[in-house]
Amino acid sequence: MSNIQTEKQNYVWSDRRRTIFGLPWSFTKYMLTPERLFIEDGLIRSTENEVRLYRIMDVQLVRTLRQKIFGLGTIRVSSSDKTLKNFEIRNIKDSKNVKELLSELVEKQRNEKRVVNREVMGGPEDGDYDGFDDDGDGIF
Repeated sequence: MSNIQTEKQNYVWSDRRRTIFGLPWSFTKYMLTPERLFIEDGLIRSTENEVRLYRIMDVQLVRTLRQKIFGLGTIRVSSSDKTLKNFEIRNIKDSKNVKELLSELVEKQRNEKRVVNREVMGGPEDGDYDGFDDDGDGIF
């Protein structure tokens, strides 16, 4: 049995994007393994995206009043993945626990892969930051 088949059977979470009233009547599916997040979308023309968990930089849970009424939530994900970049896992059940699970798996993968997140902690006060270190001192 190949590694891909083994991993696809090893989902730690999966769900569909929910529509009005919290019903799973959509063609978007989310599947989470210990190493990757898959997003399948479409009926006639389908697309499957994946992001390796160590590429995820930040997760945020957003719940509107309507989502709260129907027990749903949206997880906003910021990643360094070239295809997906920043994306949302929209209208899912048990969103708070899914966010926590995702955060734990991301940290585990980042530790195993020895990935460090480098953040810029300072910048010019006047707002003319262009993303380049002009004088080479490591401060932008």
